[in-house]
Amino acid sequence: MQPNHIANRTFQNATQSPTDRVDINRPLIVHARDYPAGWQTDVHWHARSQLAYASAGIMTVETEQGLWVVPPQRAVWIPAGVRHDLISSGPVTIRNIYITPGTVPWLPKACCVVNVTPLLRELIARAAELPHLYALGGQEERLMLLILDEIRTLSIAPLYLPEPSDARLRHIATALKRQPDDHRTLETWGRTVGASSRTLARLFRRETGMSFQQWQRQVRLLSGLIRLAEGQAVTAVALEVGYDSPSAFIAMFKRALGTTPNQYFVRDEISGPRTPACPSGDALRSPDVPQPHR
Repeated sequence: MQPNHIANRTFQNATQSPTDRVDINRPLIVHARDYPAGWQTDVHWHARSQLAYASAGIMTVETEQGLWVVPPQRAVWIPAGVRHDLISSGPVTIRNIYITPGTVPWLPKACCVVNVTPLLRELIARAAELPHLYALGGQEERLMLLILDEIRTLSIAPLYLPEPSDARLRHIATALKRQPDDHRTLETWGRTVGASSRTLARLFRRETGMSFQQWQRQVRLLSGLIRLAEGQAVTAVALEVGYDSPSAFIAMFKRALGTTPNQYFVRDEISGPRTPACPSGDALRSPDVPQPHR
């Protein structure tokens, strides 16, 4: 989600991406890509599961289920076959890890943003220098196995915005993603879309797992995060996303992410708690962002 993002894209005509290189007989490969500011990929899918690590810059990944904002030094997990696109808010340096499904039993089945540890950063940087057809039975293969072990320990960042399917809710969601400082209440929205505020509140809870107020706060958090990563001042960001003061925005940010906006972008503080994010093949869920009931 970002100011120039066209919401509610069509995912039906997604094509398979060639970048995961299914012709290479290795369970794990690393592929480096750089995108200019404002780049948007076509909707596509991969035969391999993908961990897209933003070593520099900020990107947004959108699927039919919602969108994930990926700040610098974080990564987004995208299971094999999930149709998605990628939008860069500024120049973005991405290191993609492609993993053949079934390589390990615990690969997650749901998208999520994870905090990348300092160790994994270094492992990915080294792996990106190797040929895709790296040698087996030696140091290069052990490096790839270490990457898998480290992925399993990553903590989830609550940077997900679920997308409702009801046409009335999608109208509201599209407007709020484009203008997060919109202060209209559900009663006002109801007159616009032709539904009672009670109906809209019930639908928001059922389709996104959030109340309308929680969903709106998440829009403002993610919109603010993008602007902060682009270098905008906290005061300006707070006003642009709908807060009356920087202190109110900082308090919301800290409740959601556990730290202040300025501290969040300090490189040495982003690894998060060492809580396994991938304990099983079950869909991953962040405790801070309720999941929709599909």
